[in-house]
Amino acid sequence: MGRVRIYRMIWIMIAVTGFTASGQDLHFSQYFNTPMLVNPANTGFNPDYSYRFGGNYRNQWANVGNPYKTMSLWGDVKLFTNSFENGWMGVGGALYKDVAGSGQLSSTKGFASIAWHQMLGYNSLLSGGFGVGFVNKRIDLSKLTFDNQWNGKFFDVNIPSNEPFAYNQSTYMDIQMGLNYAYFASDNFYFNAGVSIMHINRPRESFFDPSVSDARIDRRYTGFVNASIKVQDTWIVNPNIYVSRMGKAWETVLGLNANRDLSGDGSQQMILGLYYRHNDAVIPMVGYQVNDTRFLFNYDATISTLKNVNATRGAYEISIVKSGIFSNAGNAVKCPTVKF
Repeated sequence: MGRVRIYRMIWIMIAVTGFTASGQDLHFSQYFNTPMLVNPANTGFNPDYSYRFGGNYRNQWANVGNPYKTMSLWGDVKLFTNSFENGWMGVGGALYKDVAGSGQLSSTKGFASIAWHQMLGYNSLLSGGFGVGFVNKRIDLSKLTFDNQWNGKFFDVNIPSNEPFAYNQSTYMDIQMGLNYAYFASDNFYFNAGVSIMHINRPRESFFDPSVSDARIDRRYTGFVNASIKVQDTWIVNPNIYVSRMGKAWETVLGLNANRDLSGDGSQQMILGLYYRHNDAVIPMVGYQVNDTRFLFNYDATISTLKNVNATRGAYEISIVKSGIFSNAGNAVKCPTVKF
């Protein structure tokens, strides 16, 4: 019974307390393929193209109780590229959903974001973005059992839980903003860095009455640095680092991915990558790009103490990103870019 009860209690804690002020926020190992989740200033920041859209799916901790599943659909578009010589606007939207635990704790988020991208001379770009969204979180309390319901042999759902739940769902508005800076040194080198703040308004998120728990969400501070470097006209190497802090929880991911030209003109590319999430996982990646569509798969191999429970099987993740140019967009590229 011991291990079963431990697993059950882990998922109870995740369902009830894991998403309060210091809980786990949405995240993907392929953070660079969820641009607006990282920073609203990324909206419309795609110099080679007029638009892009993508989808992501993550399945985590599948062998430790019920898996934690995260999904997203997103897209953005550049506007006014023909109206302003040295800048453009980006407008985008995203839908996120995750489900976890025995109580089917689910979160549905819809965000809209806007950004302005301003060229600074011929080689630099400064971007500022703002996003607002609405979030709904719900839980099926009938599927949960609690310590008060343990009768010495099993969890008896007929015994009152005595937990002070007032609601089975919570809905609130969420606000975020961010800044990006990009430096295009040449056709062979590009550098980009950004910072953002999520949950600026610190919304209340709780299934309890405010007199029991106010449960304000901590602000989430995120920073990233990345670069693209062309090597011998056959490889484009993309080293990057991502750091996020929410309450007392930190997440740091660093590594690189590289695109290998398979066709001579960049229309077909192989993608290889390796990342490390501090004190958590080693993350190998593999993918393929054909024309303007990119497919990428990664696997999170747990290296923390959780590996003793999940046998190193942490998560897998899949993403698809499609970019394109409108026929009447004119010159969609206003700055140098690294490409085959």
